[in-house]
Amino acid sequence: MPSEFEIIARFFTRRTSHTVLGVGDDGALIAPTTGQELVISTDLLVEGTHFLADADPEALGWKTLAVNISDLAAMGAQPRWALLAAVLPAPTADWIDAFARGFFACADSHDIDLIGGDTTRGPRAFCVTIFGEVPAGKALRRDGAKAGDSIWISGRPGRAARGLAHLQGRTRLAEPELSDCLTALHRPQPRVALGLALRGIASAAIDVSDGLLADLGHILEQSKRAARLQIPNLPAAGLERDCLLAGGDDYELLFTAAPGSDKDIAALAGKLGLPLTRIGEIIAGPPGDLVLRDDSGSVIAPARRGYDHFL
Repeated sequence: MPSEFEIIARFFTRRTSHTVLGVGDDGALIAPTTGQELVISTDLLVEGTHFLADADPEALGWKTLAVNISDLAAMGAQPRWALLAAVLPAPTADWIDAFARGFFACADSHDIDLIGGDTTRGPRAFCVTIFGEVPAGKALRRDGAKAGDSIWISGRPGRAARGLAHLQGRTRLAEPELSDCLTALHRPQPRVALGLALRGIASAAIDVSDGLLADLGHILEQSKRAARLQIPNLPAAGLERDCLLAGGDDYELLFTAAPGSDKDIAALAGKLGLPLTRIGEIIAGPPGDLVLRDDSGSVIAPARRGYDHFL
């Protein structure tokens, strides 16, 4: 087993492209771009809660960074720098090498510098703190939704939760659906290009990590608005519907925009090659109130809205 400092030097020390001083000192030095605001976020991934004990380390390395990048995408920010803190139970060099390979593959795909962090021994967990830049006053926030705005979701949410349900034995998926859902679970694709393109279009945005309904609820509460949803092709009641509405782990972007932007958003979907689906509208009403109807117009009362670590 490599030592703590061998792990840092061998697996997590690399040349940086836009950092004054990176890994190797007591702290990093960065120089934010003039006219840009810093966007900072952090996420913790814990074995048994966020990933399974037998998770593929390369895929886990990718996901550890990707879920953090997704937070910046939801704010219309360009990712720049990341810190990684890792808790590892007697890791082998091969395991760490695979994890680092996945982590840096994700970092390279978004031109992110790893600028520091920490390692210690204990139950496996990873914490990333990520920094990005956005032009001053242009960040997408959760508190800007207005009555009359359309509600949109990117991609095909629900697949990651269905992949997890398969691994947990709660359903059985066949190929090619199984591979599709497991890829969505293990290698989420942060929607950075979409977030950047939504500057000046979206009135509010959030990434879907805990469940579509739960995360929409955060926009409604922050914006002091209510919503009316009628999701196209809503699955029949059961596990597939629950995964779509409350499963989480999608890391798609949920956003609102003025109805006059519908044509621009449709054009954006074509430009990015990414499905963007209108699923409802913001209405005046008690903050957080949400009415969901099926394709026939009947009101649906989901059993749950999303994941909560303490419920």
